[in-house]
Amino acid sequence: MGEVADAPAAPRVSAFSLFEKALIPFRLVFIMWLTFAIQFVNGYNFVFLGVKPRTVEGLIGILTAPMMHANVLHLLGNTLPVLFLGAVLFYFYSSVSHRVFFSCYLITNLLVWIFSPNVNYHIGASGLVYGLSAFLILFGFFRKQVGSLLISLGVFLAYGGIFYGVVPTRPDVSWESHLAGALVGISTAVYFRRK
Repeated sequence: MGEVADAPAAPRVSAFSLFEKALIPFRLVFIMWLTFAIQFVNGYNFVFLGVKPRTVEGLIGILTAPMMHANVLHLLGNTLPVLFLGAVLFYFYSSVSHRVFFSCYLITNLLVWIFSPNVNYHIGASGLVYGLSAFLILFGFFRKQVGSLLISLGVFLAYGGIFYGVVPTRPDVSWESHLAGALVGISTAVYFRRK
């Protein structure tokens, strides 16, 4: 004889559970602001910690470039997207979140180091932002579930316009990081589409 059981309650999104699951993006943003504060207060310039393509000294930037920012507007422009997109990734796609986040972080910078024609230093977290955006937009369409599609649509409405940044527009903006991030995000969405 069968038994009747209560349906499991839908997970509730609380501020604490969101913060708890998305500690990595929050920590990254904390380091971004701490690094900028150290530069600002002491008059340092950490641009040498960016990605400098095809140079030995530029290799360190694969790890450190997303934490370096040119000015407060640059930093603010990356803070909210890293927090929002990172929180969405870690909260809703926790089984693949670490691999996606670190792929978008590291592989993006590696591609810039290998392929960028611009031999100046590339700094900032915008490559990561483009990677997370591309992943979240495409992954929902691949999964074909209502919740995932809503996430994709929401991210597209909020950040879909940034993809104009994958073409050269200004000499002081690393479109190479944007393009590399978008390609990594697309690749990870394709790779994890069945997971």
